[in-house]
Amino acid sequence: MPTSTERLSQALNDNAPEFGIKLRPEHVRGLSDYYQLLLKWNSTLHLVAPCSPEEFATRHILESLFLLPHLPRNALIADIGSGAGLPIVPCLIVRDDLRATLIESSQKKAVFLHEALRCAPSREAARVIVARFEKTVVPLADFVTCRALDKFQQLLPTMIDWAPDESELLLFAGVNLRKQVEALIPSARVYPIPKSERRFLIRGRKI
Repeated sequence: MPTSTERLSQALNDNAPEFGIKLRPEHVRGLSDYYQLLLKWNSTLHLVAPCSPEEFATRHILESLFLLPHLPRNALIADIGSGAGLPIVPCLIVRDDLRATLIESSQKKAVFLHEALRCAPSREAARVIVARFEKTVVPLADFVTCRALDKFQQLLPTMIDWAPDESELLLFAGVNLRKQVEALIPSARVYPIPKSERRFLIRGRKI
């Protein structure tokens, strides 16, 4: 019987083309290492809801990697509410040219993030800030991303104001949040996420 890691690896390879992603063997190994680490910490920190390896591969890892076509080479990214490392850790595992600032208010989750970043090929690729994003000095960033945040809808206007001038937002959203983003950023473009009828990646430039 295949192990959970083997099932994850198979699901990544089987489904990556649908997400427009090309994964090399070393990418799959790094993503599998990240998955194993997350499983180890999840019972304590409740980083993600329990799910099968196949669901984790598509719902979490490949959805996160759906960012990659939107990120030019050497992009600087600010990831708000990094939590379990999604979406930014999988992106850093697959793209060693990216640089990121991970902003997470939980000290315990920040410890996990430091461990998870060891799965990325470049240890200088990212730094972790332990604070609420609205209380931090705005970092240099070409893009601001967020996949999950407590009171996301309530904090969305603050996030848009906080984002660096000239930066673009890349936000993961369900139906209700999508409507709010489109109301606040009328020029935003919406990209349906594969294998989901109610999940979207929204790209919009700060006005």
